[in-house]
Amino acid sequence: MKVIKLFFLFLAAISFGQEIKSIQVFNPKTNDETAVIGQGEQLILRFDDLSNTSQLYRYTYKHYNKNWEDDGLFFTEFANGSMNALIENFQFSFNTYQKYTHYQLTFPNEKIQPKISGNYEIIVYKDSQDKPLFKRRFSIYEDGANLGINVTRFIDARNPNAKQRIEIQATGSGAGITNNLSSLSLSVIQNNNWGIALNNIRPSSTLGNQLLFQQLNLAFPGNNEFYYFDNKTMNQAMDMVANTENIDGANQTYLYPVWAYPADYQYQPDVNGAFYFRRNDLGIERDASREGDYSWVHFALDSQRFDKEFYVLGMFNDYKADKTSQMQYDEKAQKYIAKIYLKQGFYNYIIATKEADGKLNYGEVNGNFWQTENLYQAFLYYTPFGRNFDGLIGYGEFRTPVR
Repeated sequence: MKVIKLFFLFLAAISFGQEIKSIQVFNPKTNDETAVIGQGEQLILRFDDLSNTSQLYRYTYKHYNKNWEDDGLFFTEFANGSMNALIENFQFSFNTYQKYTHYQLTFPNEKIQPKISGNYEIIVYKDSQDKPLFKRRFSIYEDGANLGINVTRFIDARNPNAKQRIEIQATGSGAGITNNLSSLSLSVIQNNNWGIALNNIRPSSTLGNQLLFQQLNLAFPGNNEFYYFDNKTMNQAMDMVANTENIDGANQTYLYPVWAYPADYQYQPDVNGAFYFRRNDLGIERDASREGDYSWVHFALDSQRFDKEFYVLGMFNDYKADKTSQMQYDEKAQKYIAKIYLKQGFYNYIIATKEADGKLNYGEVNGNFWQTENLYQAFLYYTPFGRNFDGLIGYGEFRTPVR
């Protein structure tokens, strides 16, 4: 019996040792989770292991085509250095209820050096890269074209206040960008969410050394500003936090309920789905990397029951609609409820519904409005004859509000 107990404790330790939380790929250039960099620039990967032990974690890269499909490249075709490398920078949590080990990696670095532009994944694993603990996308672009983006109201007679139209002008930094149009294609995404994307867009016209993308169907639902909360001060109710408590050593953060189906747009500053780890005690800012505590965050949506699935999504969970992010209906409270274990800080989130075909609708709950301030990102891919990969020749962003 004692042997059996030890065996199950061993299995529990293995399982708990892989409970990875708070994964963040941070861009120091943009001060958010926009994982797009020029050649020679770097990103920061952060994550916590709740086992509070010093595990040996490794990482590698994988290159993808313009549609994030496997392009079949061998490692040596897209990178120099080791096929895998250790994550050596870690520290134990301090002064927190939840004990954990915080890992941090600045990449790309001398251990693995990407040779080409395009779409990548960083893959973190313990024993085998075929059994990854997690993956995160990032892109590297060349200085081949400058992309200017303009966002305007999309006039649709059926729903004139719901969409935003995107117009893009790509100017080549060298000669010949317009000489091989069949090798160029554009992708546009909204708020760092590849689940809201228009892909494989061809230029609508050219003007000298410029490519113009002015199609009428290059439009997105405006959605609404993200909901937010801030629990950097864990034991105080503030910034959309209705109440806090600690139950048996576990922090609880109860958010004010949000409501569905607003009739009109109301301006609310947000960070386009991003999140920031922070801890502040009596006005003293702590090092959230190792001193940020964890809390069960209770999300609530005031609503009657619908025959739909509701999810709490944001960059904090990579917009992943799964059982962890799904809301359940509470008949007594007349609310949809979700409880998610999160590191303290400032968070944006949105409540999405799932359609019958499995697609997510980000505007059904909190509306679609052309005035919404969204982050738009344009990726110009280039695949000339004879090349076996999709290079990212240019990248552009639109962060200015529509007015």
